[in-house]
Amino acid sequence: MVISYLFLFLAFTIDLGYAQNMCNETRCGGHGPPIRFPFRLNTQPHYCGYSGFNLSCTDTNLTVLELPISVKFFVKEINYKSQVIQLYDLHHCFPKPQLQRLNLSNSSPFRFKVNSDVSDYALFNCSTRSEEMEYPLISCLSGPTYQVYPATYITASLISCTKMYNLVLIPDAIIFHPDKFVQLSWSTPDCRYCEGIKGNRCAKSNSSGSGTRCISTHSKKGVILGPFMILLSVFALYRFYIYDKVEKEHRAKIEKFLEDYRNFRPTRYSYADVKRITNQFAEKLGEGAYGTVFKGKLSNEIHVAVKILNISMGNGEEFINEVGTMARIHHVNVVRLVGFCADGFRRALVYEFLPNDSLEKFISSTAAKNLILNWDKLQDIVYSVAKGIEYLHQGCDQRILHFDIKPHNVLLDQNFNPKISDFGLAKLCSKDQSAVSMTTTRGTVGYIAPEVFSRNFGNVSAKADVYSFGILLLEIVGGRKNVDIAIENTSQVYFPEWIYNLLEQKEDIRIFVEDDGDAKIAKKLAIVGLWCIQWHPMDRPSIKNVVQMLEGEGDKLTMPPNPFASVGPIKISANIPTKRLNNELEVIPELE
Repeated sequence: MVISYLFLFLAFTIDLGYAQNMCNETRCGGHGPPIRFPFRLNTQPHYCGYSGFNLSCTDTNLTVLELPISVKFFVKEINYKSQVIQLYDLHHCFPKPQLQRLNLSNSSPFRFKVNSDVSDYALFNCSTRSEEMEYPLISCLSGPTYQVYPATYITASLISCTKMYNLVLIPDAIIFHPDKFVQLSWSTPDCRYCEGIKGNRCAKSNSSGSGTRCISTHSKKGVILGPFMILLSVFALYRFYIYDKVEKEHRAKIEKFLEDYRNFRPTRYSYADVKRITNQFAEKLGEGAYGTVFKGKLSNEIHVAVKILNISMGNGEEFINEVGTMARIHHVNVVRLVGFCADGFRRALVYEFLPNDSLEKFISSTAAKNLILNWDKLQDIVYSVAKGIEYLHQGCDQRILHFDIKPHNVLLDQNFNPKISDFGLAKLCSKDQSAVSMTTTRGTVGYIAPEVFSRNFGNVSAKADVYSFGILLLEIVGGRKNVDIAIENTSQVYFPEWIYNLLEQKEDIRIFVEDDGDAKIAKKLAIVGLWCIQWHPMDRPSIKNVVQMLEGEGDKLTMPPNPFASVGPIKISANIPTKRLNNELEVIPELE
């Protein structure tokens, strides 16, 4: 395959000739997208461009492309290397009547981009909101007294609706995101290889013919492709071949994993199912480094949260971790994995939907002003989270270490019952295994146990989750983050040490609360949290003991040793936001 690509590349570039009649690159008003071959501005000579690639400028210096049957779009960007032109509607409303005349047939050099999903649609004008329509209304075409809906088919008679016109083979993006951009591509003339070489431009082979040639912008004389460029081309094609091979290996790895877990795994969905469930990704719930979460529904009664994993992140390890781990888990305090999608390079996870978002919104001093949970409920929440962690550590066939316990990963249902989520960094080990081998950091800065950074503090074990849980408890007590980016002072701050000093000096913990009963709960959670964040893992309680401490009376708890007296903590600058890590660590020898 590499040799075939190489010969194809050479066929397009070896005969460079001389750069005669080269047309200068231009723009509308000097600031629009660059216009050069195969495009031409209508004020340039005809030989500067290719048939069907004519552009024009408006009075306000906007660039216009006119497609067959007088359909005009405005040009946002032209990518000559990938041969894609990005178009938009001036009023941010694509599905107008002119689209019914659009026909990208053989008479047009353009086609909708290869990865664009296209369908036939009909637009309906409804006097009232119609519950019978399968897709949401198009707001930019609708008015105060009528609603415009798209449909691919109609299953019932729509008395209140009138069919307006059909749109044939139109990308879904035009219908569901009319304010976005549409991408068209062209295959003839094919100048991708030429444009991909720095300093080269594509041009007609002569003023009257349809052939092309590759010329240098630095010289009027043609440049013969030298040995260095051939070597560089072979190297690039080899890298492409290796990337394609590795991607196929990753897909095969995932498919083998899914086959091995066929008796445990949840429902498998296609990517088309995912689009249907999320109503074409209409409602975004959140976005992170590893993916974007959308709201969806399996039926009118069953709502879900769908996490679309970023293609560029990792080699599928997080996907395998999440599915493989959660397929084993059935607990009231762990979020349920409903299904997943592994459709080529597209990967998604489908969870039960929890309407009250995460615990983070209820304990942050800035975000929780109007979202207040009383201390009794907070105590119930942390107890349930501890029970969930206890199940992960001791209730499964294999011990599950989460490695990312934090308020953001504690979701709340309609009754504010907590469920632990996000098992992308989880690690499995046998119950009789006291320590796990790690060569990468796992977790979020501010919640990572010291031994994960340096084995000088001890081996990595289930006590790493206990440490993260302790930070969560202290954040609830103080109503602020362990790494607080709101603090203006840029000096180094370590929040848990401040809490410890308050208790050790017998300062009134009620600086955080007003009621005496609430103060007892806050003090209890603070003491348990400080036990959990002891610097050395052997000094921390197991999660089972943590549960017992939370069940008991706070007055009977003793203060832990001061973890900050002899060994200073790994401090984090207060003006640096928390960040999820999964980076390589230097391997440190451990004692058996």
